[in-house]
Formats: sequence, C-alpha cells, structure tokens
Amino acid sequence: MATEGPAMRRVQVAEHPRDFSTSANNIQIDKTKPLWHNYFLCGFKGIQEHFGLSNLTGMNCLVDGNIPPSSGLSSSSALVCCAGLVTLTVLGMNLSKVELAEICAKSERYIGTEGGGMDQSISFLAEEGTAKLIEFSPLRATDVKLPSGAVFVIANSCVEMNKAATSHFNIRVMECRLAAKLLAKYRGLQWDEVLRLEEVQAKLGVSLEEMLWITEDALHPEPYSPEEVCRCLEISLQELRTQILSPNTQDVLIFKLYQRAKHVYSEATRVLRFKKICEEAPDNTVQLLGELMNQSHASCRDLCECSCPELDQLVDICRKFGAQGSRLTGAGWGGCTVSLVPADKLTSFLANVLEAYYQRSDRNVTSEKQSLFATKPGGGALVFLEAQTM
Repeated sequence: MATEGPAMRRVQVAEHPRDFSTSANNIQIDKTKPLWHNYFLCGFKGIQEHFGLSNLTGMNCLVDGNIPPSSGLSSSSALVCCAGLVTLTVLGMNLSKVELAEICAKSERYIGTEGGGMDQSISFLAEEGTAKLIEFSPLRATDVKLPSGAVFVIANSCVEMNKAATSHFNIRVMECRLAAKLLAKYRGLQWDEVLRLEEVQAKLGVSLEEMLWITEDALHPEPYSPEEVCRCLEISLQELRTQILSPNTQDVLIFKLYQRAKHVYSEATRVLRFKKICEEAPDNTVQLLGELMNQSHASCRDLCECSCPELDQLVDICRKFGAQGSRLTGAGWGGCTVSLVPADKLTSFLANVLEAYYQRSDRNVTSEKQSLFATKPGGGALVFLEAQTM
C-alpha cells in the first residue's frame, strides 16, 4: 500500500520490526548491505531515473509478503517490481508491462547483482493458468500450456542464499561474458561488442546444438587464469579488469568458461524442448518433462556449480518419493527445489518429503506451508485501487 505524504519529500517503508525512511530525492543504495528496503529503493530509483524526475513527493508504504527470505523464489525481484509499480502509480504515470519489467531488471543492478531480467519479466507478464517462455532482445513472453495430471511442488532447502550478499552469482555472469567474448573471437566476430552467449549464436546464425559443438572446439575444460584470458583476447590485465570485469570479480583467480558456456547452451536447448513437448502433448509428457528437469539439475550441479549438498539431497528425496523430475530453482547455492509430481501421488509425496527432509533434522522450518507446497501459474503484478466515498 502506498499513499502520498502531505508536504513530504520522503520515502517511508514499514515492515515490522525494521522500519526505514530516506529522502525521496537523494536515494543511496548500500551495495554492501542487501537489506530488504534497499530492493524497494531500487524500484523507486529506477522509475525516478527513467523519467528524469526531481523534487519528488514522498510516500508512506506498508510492505508485506509471505515468501521465505533468501529462498530463491525471486522475493527480492518481486519487491523491486512492486516498488517500481507503486511509484509509477503514485506519480500518476503509465508504462507498459514490458517497459516496467525492463526498467526493474536494470534498476536491481543498483544493489550490485548482475541479473538478466527473467524474474522481473515474469513478475509483470505472468498470467494465471499458463507458464511463459520468456525471450529477450526484444523482451517477449509466449504462453506454454502445462500438462494436466501433474503439479509443481516447491520445497525449501532451508539454506538461505542472498545473491547480492556474495560474489557467486556475479562470477557466473562474468564467466559467461568472458566465454562469449572468447567464442566470438574464435569465430572472427567483433568480440569487444559481445556481452552474452546468446549474442554469439545470433551473430553466427546457428542452432544451439551447433553452439555446443563450437564450444567444444573453442574452449578447453581446464579453468582459465586471467592471464590466459588476456592472451586469448590480446589485451592487458589492466584492460581486462577495468573494461570487462565487474568490481567484485576483479580478484577472481580462475574462470570456468567451458563449463558455463556448456551449461547455458544446453539449458536453453532444454527450455525449447520443454515447450515443444508441452505443445505436442504425447502420452508420456510428464515423464519427458521430468527427465529434462533432472538433466537441468545435473547441469546446474556439475557445469554451473550453483547447487549445494542440501539441494542435492532434497532433489534426491523428491525423486525417491514420486517426483518425475526435480531441480533447484532460483540463483542456487541454497533456496528451493521445484518438482514435477503426478497429481495422484501428491498427498503421499508431501507427507514423505516432509518426514524425510524436514522432520528427520533440526532444520528451522518456520512454517510447513512456506517450506513445502504445491503451486500453479498465477497472475503478475496488479494495482488494486480502493474507491473512496465521501
């Protein structure tokens, strides 16, 4: 809820027990402390800077939510999107959902996370009853009809991971960027203009399968040192650090470029395969989709290296008790798994996973309903305006 403050020039956000207040015209976001209110400020600042606004009217906001913090369920991005939408509404201005998603994806980087925009896009573009295939450049979302007879179940590993609080996530982003540049140079492209692995594929005009073959030829499985990256790109170490690496990756000693590129291209292949299976809807749809999810987790664990022992254990338990497929979701290194479970096995699945993972340990589960639950596609961010009567 947000209201304009009379004669105010402040943003005040309240979430018991840590209230926060700051000047609306001097937003400072502390990258060293990814506290909840800094994500709200990202969304506010994103709208402010997009329109070039100054001398803003302040507002009072009450923030509430039921997503477990640092659980990999996009609560931080959802808060950024909420703040952006609230700010836009209070100012009486309008943007399309696509424009809002792009602004919020960009503005979350104020807190130091080099995210790509998936979370913000689904926060605005989601529609009840359908999954979405999200593509970028330009941003667009396509409906994907999920199979009947199966449900997705979220299970929290209870290992908290705030991606803005560590460099793990940004290192993976940078490894992908370096891999893209080396692949581009290998194929004679203007490598210094390339930032993403997708750009290499697009510029070459080849399939994802061909990009996997090119990766095998161009990159070696052994980690690259910064010095080797510099030799490959024919640049100095100073140029690498100041022109390519982000501030929190300048001291990284090894980069696993082959593994990260293999993960990205194979994961993109699985996404398109998932969509195709949903469209064709063969008799064994749920089994095929589950196999793709299992392959995805293996790739996250072995190539992207963004899993953790607790996530791997939870995935194994979910598969043991009836999930056709199970994988980590979110940034990784903790957070949640998502499992595809036949509807007729849901009750026994929930009971068995609850006992095997949660009740047989001393994990601090604040609420079973927040730690293990079935879910279905819901709608994106909305503004509810309450009519006032005189």
